[in-house]
Amino acid sequence: MRLHEDALELANGTSGTYGWVEKPPAAIIVALEEGHTWLVEQYRHPVRKRLWEFPQGSADQPDAEAMARTELAQETGLRAARMEHLGRLYYGSALTSQSVDVWRATVLEPGAQDLEEAELGLIARRFSNAEVTEMIAQNIVRDAASVAAWYLAAAELR
Repeated sequence: MRLHEDALELANGTSGTYGWVEKPPAAIIVALEEGHTWLVEQYRHPVRKRLWEFPQGSADQPDAEAMARTELAQETGLRAARMEHLGRLYYGSALTSQSVDVWRATVLEPGAQDLEEAELGLIARRFSNAEVTEMIAQNIVRDAASVAAWYLAAAELR
């Protein structure tokens, strides 16, 4: 991660400073099975809250699908026989250059979680698709990337 402060000259000729964070690409995974999907709940330090969200993260892997598979397995224990790339989003294009690839994972096999030390206390739980839609509508799922990923991944459920 790198913090940048760029000196800018605006269109009207005035100067300013633009601060932004450079971070590596990430993956977010919507794991669907038999009318259900998986969410994880974990503590997010910047907002000082535990949040429900889809499994997500970045890893030192050049292959985007391999990174998505690693994140899914680490956080939920699930292995997916099928991964479908749905698109690339940006976490917060005004604040960071970090992109996030959205994946739909299906044909799931259970396994053991392999949490990183920073993820200890993470809870993985299966919800019905209707429950996830309701959690988003009631603002229980507040992670913007998760809301956008659900929109992309669950399009055929509507």
